[in-house]
Amino acid sequence: MTILFRIVLSLLGAVLLLCALLVFFGVGDDPDLSVGWTLTRDDIVRAKKILHEGAKTKPETIGTIELSEADLNLAANYLLNRYSKSAVDIQLKKNKLRFTVTMTLPNNPLGKYLNISFRLGNDNNDALPSITKFKAGKLLLPADFAAWVVDNIIRYSSLNEYFILATRPIKSVQIDQKKVTIIYFSNLNTLIEAQNFLTNRGDSSVNNIYQQKLADIINNHDPEWRLSLAELLKPLFELAYQRSTLDNAIEENRIAILTINDYVNKGLMPQASTSDLKNGKHYPAFLYKRIDLAQHFIGSAAITASANGQVSKLFGEEKELNDAKGGSGFSFIDLTADKAGTRFGEIATSSAENARKIQQAMSQINDYSDFMPDPRDLPEHMNEDQFKQQFGSVNSTEYLELSRQIDARIAAMPIYRQQ
Repeated sequence: MTILFRIVLSLLGAVLLLCALLVFFGVGDDPDLSVGWTLTRDDIVRAKKILHEGAKTKPETIGTIELSEADLNLAANYLLNRYSKSAVDIQLKKNKLRFTVTMTLPNNPLGKYLNISFRLGNDNNDALPSITKFKAGKLLLPADFAAWVVDNIIRYSSLNEYFILATRPIKSVQIDQKKVTIIYFSNLNTLIEAQNFLTNRGDSSVNNIYQQKLADIINNHDPEWRLSLAELLKPLFELAYQRSTLDNAIEENRIAILTINDYVNKGLMPQASTSDLKNGKHYPAFLYKRIDLAQHFIGSAAITASANGQVSKLFGEEKELNDAKGGSGFSFIDLTADKAGTRFGEIATSSAENARKIQQAMSQINDYSDFMPDPRDLPEHMNEDQFKQQFGSVNSTEYLELSRQIDARIAAMPIYRQQ
């Protein structure tokens, strides 16, 4: 028993020691990398391909993914920037992956950034790479010690489920001078488990509260009138304001936005008991008498709240270009709703302070004109030839000027100007 107790103390001491070293040497006010990564259109196309690469493999079969240095940097920066303004630089050198990572930290007296760097390699021809070098700031730590402690931090924390889902299918990772080759087994049960886990929004009791509030709104709606998106956003953000502190405001806002998006864009009725829903009728939501504007606005807000604002902006633009080729035509009206929704989602989840401010502001709105500017004077229904004739491309002076005017309309609205 004494030996076991000593082992536990040693484990705890090692973890605490690494954490202390990370804080002391890795945290500071100077970033090793410039944060605030910017996506281009090509980045979006490639990111989608990378992130959906594994989905091409049928369940219960072996799959292979090859990633270049550029692919790795794109995927890593996209994923890391979902959670904070960060930056990753990955280099392939001498059959090893060299990582430099800078993460923006919440306000604290120690420093604004965490800077770490490490290397991964296939020592002894192992199937999976391991840490061969680890630095916190300028402090070089023994690789085996760092690997052992990092492994234990992951396995005995909330990161463990992510770690298992990410690594369980992987059979080997081989690193050479030009690419990383990942061989994995696409197990059906693992895919189902991953989907269920990644779509879980956390505490089901919290989700149920917002679902019940949405059910109340639907029940009390007068079917003779259009359902305004403001009728959904205002009460759910009032609820978020009542429930929130600075510690949980961002997550409450995220749940509120995703709950409304599920109803507006996916047609999902509130997950309340049958007795709570009078007739189960689905009323479409409107902005300026248009269903598509409400869908664009809350859809962009949801993408931003759950992923990345830059993804949302370019996704909206990309969709309009596709519509110009064969859909309903390029619409600056829809694009305005995309931009406004993205801005809304950014403010709602950018910081605890902004999250609380927008909760309070949304609790006091009169109608949708308080958060969505009227875009009905803007051009729409342009096919590809008409778009090219009038604007050329999304990089032309004419296009960028109109895009700037749309941004100015959104920025001028009190609810966004206050943030």
